[in-house]
Amino acid sequence: MRVLTSREFRKKWIRRVAERGKVDYSKVFPKVERILRDVRNRGDSALVDYTRRFDEVSISRKDLKVSSDQVAESYRKIEGGYIKALKVASENIRCFHQTQLEKTTTIEPVKDVTIDQIVRPIPSVGVYAPGGGGAYPSSVLMCAIPAKVAGVRRVVVCSPPNRSGDLNPAVVVAADIAGVDEIYRVGGVQAIAAMAYGTETIARVDKIVGPGNIYVTAAKIIVSRELPIDFPAGPSEILIVADEKANPAYVASDLIAQAEHDPLGWAILLTPSRKLASATSVEVEKQLKTLPRSRVARSCLSRGGLIVVVKNMEEAVEYANMIAPEHLEIHAENMSRIVGSIENAGAVFMGEYTPVVLGDYSAGTNHVLPTGGYARAYSALSTGSFLKKIQVLRCSRRGCLSLRDTTVNLAELEGFDGHARSILLRR
Repeated sequence: MRVLTSREFRKKWIRRVAERGKVDYSKVFPKVERILRDVRNRGDSALVDYTRRFDEVSISRKDLKVSSDQVAESYRKIEGGYIKALKVASENIRCFHQTQLEKTTTIEPVKDVTIDQIVRPIPSVGVYAPGGGGAYPSSVLMCAIPAKVAGVRRVVVCSPPNRSGDLNPAVVVAADIAGVDEIYRVGGVQAIAAMAYGTETIARVDKIVGPGNIYVTAAKIIVSRELPIDFPAGPSEILIVADEKANPAYVASDLIAQAEHDPLGWAILLTPSRKLASATSVEVEKQLKTLPRSRVARSCLSRGGLIVVVKNMEEAVEYANMIAPEHLEIHAENMSRIVGSIENAGAVFMGEYTPVVLGDYSAGTNHVLPTGGYARAYSALSTGSFLKKIQVLRCSRRGCLSLRDTTVNLAELEGFDGHARSILLRR
């Protein structure tokens, strides 16, 4: 990993890191748009064709949907310990997201004027579960459980089949544990098209969530003109703010853990301690030598792995807010004070016994987080991501007349005489 001074980081790197989310989709948009249009026009036939072309597996229209017998078969293919882990994680995720439920509220801003805010779930949601290079049952839990907690009636999962035409059994089991209603063997851009526009077999949904590669992300961006998505998902990233008392072995292991996700990810340590910076650099190399699958992590750390020796913790916080990381770990004294100064982060992990991997899998917080600096404006996926709020206004005659002059004046100010008349007629 590169070890930089604060000056070197500010001069040569900060802009590149802060603008890492600016992805050029221009080369993939034309191809993605053609596939989206084709699925919209030809439905299931296009899904079958693209599955044969991109996933190299032949399936028929009747094979698109995973049956209950195939769900049961998936359970038999998974070791009991893994099933137990999925169930424990699901309960923790469900417990946390239930605290996010919102209730109908009522206020009376003016006498005889009542405003209710009614909370309703989105009717249907589509979850994309990646395949190919890796399958992530934990992401299925993170996407589907909050939707079900919110009361979404229909949750759909789409995931690409393997060469045998089957889905990863862990993904199927996770979907079942999460309470998913329909599971389909279709991936890539064609899956996003199916969920956005609908086909003969897959009915359209009202929102699409879940991570994917650049083609899937581009497809989500395009269909977002017609239905909402969560947010564009990029490579995993971690920023660690640590002082001289931090354990370099822990810091190194947490940097590596996120680096092994994607060679295009980012793993950054900010510390005022030169000793910790040096020890962490040595520890990273030491741990990589014993990591069975070190290739991706090495690639990520050689490109986006940085150790920055900052002037003090205040400067570290300044950089953290500029970067707006997906994951922010704090290994330092006065952690609460530091967190109080954090404005931009997808999720914060406090202390040496709170590594990001707990949030990735088991603690109950959601790991679908804004990347690429989107944490400046976006939040983690939550129960609220699947809820909508309807405003209900009730006025008595007295309440209506009490707002008459204010309403008429504002209507006349904007030049809408019809608006003013609507109130004046009610004298």
